[in-house]
Amino acid sequence: MKLTFLGVRGSACSPGPDFVRYGGHTSCVAVTPSGGTVPTLFLDAGSGLRAAQPMFDGGPFHGTILVSHLHWDHVQGLPFLPAIDRPDARVAFVAPSDGSSSGRDLLARQMSPPSFPIEPEGLVGDWSFEAVDPGTSTREGFEVTAVEVEHKGGRTYGYVVGEGGRRVAYVPDHAPAVGVSPDLLRALEGVDVLVHDAQFLEGERPRARDFGHATVDDAVRLAERVGAGRLVLFHHGPGRVDDALDTMATLVATDLEVVTAREGLVLTP
Repeated sequence: MKLTFLGVRGSACSPGPDFVRYGGHTSCVAVTPSGGTVPTLFLDAGSGLRAAQPMFDGGPFHGTILVSHLHWDHVQGLPFLPAIDRPDARVAFVAPSDGSSSGRDLLARQMSPPSFPIEPEGLVGDWSFEAVDPGTSTREGFEVTAVEVEHKGGRTYGYVVGEGGRRVAYVPDHAPAVGVSPDLLRALEGVDVLVHDAQFLEGERPRARDFGHATVDDAVRLAERVGAGRLVLFHHGPGRVDDALDTMATLVATDLEVVTAREGLVLTP
């Protein structure tokens, strides 16, 4: 599989000259299957989703969008990717269950007037909407495990995506200081790549706690604990300028391979 990072910010978009090298779009990672030429899976649908259009060469998206949770910065790219909003598109939208609402109704809480011009039914193409509980399923040929993580303001998942013996974990919003469940540790054990929330620095820990996010140190310690092969620091703070991100991975001593996510980064686990 191949990962293409399309949006790496958290909370809000960051336009301007100080955010050019790493990019200012919010969370979205495209996953292309081995031997494939176009993505069949999106991890989150932040504003970075729009940047995927050239990958489809004028064709439609056929696949699944897995959202970690329904905060604005993780769904604000809908429906601004032309490949997913056309008559020949096929899209499964998958979100964490709240125990009572349908997937359609969860999305409609923010995708409906007066917050948005259309409701989910206004999306063009063959769309389905699912609210799922934690567990493992097959999505577009990938083995996908959804596991609940600690984060403020609604049920939030991390996802582990597997193909051909390689496993990638995507945990964009997570507060390890609040707690790391045995289920999460089992799901992350030995992953080849861990994409993890690193919105705050250690000196900002009180804000990390208030916002329900991780520090860079939290991300490194968790990656070490589960034996991840590579850590990708992700969900950068909207005020974290390029020069600060240049040095962020050097702030913690570790033997791990640590990469700071940027728009356009391509990884093959």
